[in-house]
Amino acid sequence: MGRRRALRAFGVVGALVTGSVTGLGVPSPAVALPTVAQAAADDQTSAAAAAPELQVSGNRLVTGSGATFRPLGVNRSGGEFGCVQGKEIFDGPVDQAAVDAMLTWNVNTVRVPLNEECWLGTENLPATAPSAAEYQQAVEEYVDLLVANGINVILDLHWTWGEYTGPGTGCPDVAATCQKPMPNMRYTPTFWSEVATTFKGNDAVIFDLFNEPYPDAANNWSDATAAWTCLRDGGTCAGIGYEVAGMQDLADAVRDTGATNVIMTGGLEWTNNLSRWPEFKPSDPTGNLMASWHSYNFNACVTTSCWDSNIGTVAAEVPVHIGETGQDTCAHDYIDQVMAWADTNGIGYTAWTWNPWGCGHGSVLIEDWNGTPTSTYGEGFREHLLSQHPGGPRG
Repeated sequence: MGRRRALRAFGVVGALVTGSVTGLGVPSPAVALPTVAQAAADDQTSAAAAAPELQVSGNRLVTGSGATFRPLGVNRSGGEFGCVQGKEIFDGPVDQAAVDAMLTWNVNTVRVPLNEECWLGTENLPATAPSAAEYQQAVEEYVDLLVANGINVILDLHWTWGEYTGPGTGCPDVAATCQKPMPNMRYTPTFWSEVATTFKGNDAVIFDLFNEPYPDAANNWSDATAAWTCLRDGGTCAGIGYEVAGMQDLADAVRDTGATNVIMTGGLEWTNNLSRWPEFKPSDPTGNLMASWHSYNFNACVTTSCWDSNIGTVAAEVPVHIGETGQDTCAHDYIDQVMAWADTNGIGYTAWTWNPWGCGHGSVLIEDWNGTPTSTYGEGFREHLLSQHPGGPRG
């Protein structure tokens, strides 16, 4: 969620301005999307078995048996900020009881935000921060627990190194204490090489290469083509003072390890704009590439007509996953629209966020770690998620 949720690094709620989507016109879909009935029939819903290994087939995610899989679940914030603040690695429990609470909502996927400097153990961390080995072990153990309970995992690189003070900035720090406009060549390829090596062979895990890029804001919205080129190719990008790692650099870092895990990449405007994603997507020799989209009520692309033209055309070519969705009220009217559209188009979603922070901190789903839903945002999401798995709660 980047700049638009509580800035946990500073213990305050922050919401900065968003840009506007431009140039959203793209051709009509040429490939039929899976219907919600097909997706629901193929969803993996048994918590008794380990989470399925996934791969891309056309514009669908499929299991090893070829069944369509639609990720439906939540974000579990904490891994991006706890360590860099010198606190515990995760914000709250990551034990079996905590996973059981998720299963009562029919969660089949959890997106886990990470911090590259915590994983690598750089010199920028506070003295009270856990070591790199401790951080890595905690992440690996949490992933193993989720997968063993039938829950797929999306590992999201959320916070990264690099000083940036331009438009849309979340913090002036060089350290990984907020959402930066783009990843960096100093640490990020190494981060993904190590993460991919760790989880290579576990294709129940998806790699979300970078949370919410905004190189278009960094260049003052002056050149959309340059921003899309920066997103893919990195290098020297207008308005960004460090050497940028593009999505191609990160995809190569993953694939050079031999890992075949599905990878996700986003678009511009904090990944709310996918209008030119097909043109500027990274090359992936395995074909296991999908698009990431984020949708909040305060974004620019908030209508079904925009979703049809901007997102639907991408979803006709590759799987699209809504890595984050939510709204800055305690209601659920906006996410209801997003989920209804996604269901119709066979697109999965992971809502922000499974943390008991109170609705005043943005899109917060739960009141406590037992999974008590917030009123009414959490209640609405839980009710809808349960409706996607006939037969009642899992677990």
